[in-house]
Amino acid sequence: MDKTAVRNAATVIVLRDRHDDPSILMGQRGASAAFMPNKFVFPGGAVDAEDAQVPLATPLPAVCHDRLADDAPDGLQHALAAAAIRELWEETGLILGRPGTWPGDVPEDWQQFAATGHLPAADRLQFVFRALTPPGRPRRFDARFFLVDAAHIRTDIDDFTHACDELSHLQWIKLRDARSFDLPFITEVVLAEVESRVATEDPPASVPYFRNSDEASLFLRLRGHPMPETD
Repeated sequence: MDKTAVRNAATVIVLRDRHDDPSILMGQRGASAAFMPNKFVFPGGAVDAEDAQVPLATPLPAVCHDRLADDAPDGLQHALAAAAIRELWEETGLILGRPGTWPGDVPEDWQQFAATGHLPAADRLQFVFRALTPPGRPRRFDARFFLVDAAHIRTDIDDFTHACDELSHLQWIKLRDARSFDLPFITEVVLAEVESRVATEDPPASVPYFRNSDEASLFLRLRGHPMPETD
């Protein structure tokens, strides 16, 4: 695999106590990680081929599905939502899903999730930011950031015993204190968007897109293209 190729990715920002003293869930990447070593980040990672075939108990909100279609391959929304839920499970042990039985064979990367008796549920994910890693980095990702309220997590939000070891020092960080941690630049930018979303639980009408290409770095807005109504 060409490690310099751009890979689609999904990142999850879990927000706790949003109307009181909000916190976000973050962990620290290892010192030997090829991408953003030692940095505190949100759970997330690249989309796997099998994510597109994973059954969702509930779909993404329509407005988020629409925004994800902007400047993207057709039909990628399902895989991005599934990847977000899988990465949240793998890196934190938290479940965003609904009780249910999986039809047919379960993909290998989803077997532990399925063993909990849940199907992934995407209706509470809110697409809030998109960022393309600049050229010249050891890894490049076209990352979509999803915000979800901790109230919709099915498991104990303080129990990380089922998390893999990709992120260490998993913890709830007060939103007001997050910038005191060693963060990637793009995470600091995303934090500003999260702060603007705390007071409302509705998905955003448009989504910021920080696009870094060989030609330029641009801040764009994804506004979507509504599907025509059918009889």
